[in-house]
Amino acid sequence: MRIDNEMLFSDNQKITANAASTNVVKLASTEHGLTEVAFGKSIPLLIQVTEDFNNLTSLKVGVQTASDEEFTSPTTLVEATLELASLKTGKKFPIKEIPAGNKGYARMYYTVTGTAPTTGAITAAVVDAIDNSYQDM
Repeated sequence: MRIDNEMLFSDNQKITANAASTNVVKLASTEHGLTEVAFGKSIPLLIQVTEDFNNLTSLKVGVQTASDEEFTSPTTLVEATLELASLKTGKKFPIKEIPAGNKGYARMYYTVTGTAPTTGAITAAVVDAIDNSYQDM
């Protein structure tokens, strides 16, 4: 699995409160060969815990899209929630793709439930393929 820095939403981003991903990815571009794929099909995605979380009850990750980079009217395409016990280094969120329907720009949105964590980080990026090995079962 290869990660391109220009397709990186969060690079070991500390999550201590509700927050958008550090980066917004422009999917309506021919720079990465994504124009047709971005608007007509799903796009492979990796969302992985890179540091154990503490304190919170659960963390919800949403894939959001908008027609502008400022996300003035974001639309959530898909969400998944993991409980604290699962938020350990190496755990992958069950969202394996950005579904069809994006409006040109995409980001992650992290929603903390419960007490704010003091530890915990996420890496999220568009990837070239999804590894569905036995380790993900």
